[in-house]
Amino acid sequence: MKAVQQQVEVEVRNGQPARLIWNGQTYPVQAVLDWWRAGGRWWLGEAPRNCYFVQAGSLTAELHHEDAQEGRWWLARVQD
Repeated sequence: MKAVQQQVEVEVRNGQPARLIWNGQTYPVQAVLDWWRAGGRWWLGEAPRNCYFVQAGSLTAELHHEDAQEGRWWLARVQD
């Protein structure tokens, strides 16, 4: 897996990621392969987050969604 750590736009359906837009390309999520909760690095002020391992088009990727009010989505890693 290659670290990316970029904010991305994600469309959500039924509480799960359904589509992501990264580098100007749209990737439909065909499957959520796994999901888990991460506490975040509280000592750095990070909010807890939901993490999703997804198959999205040609990408196998790890997405993170912060619990904070902004609720940002991050593309954490992609399989290379």
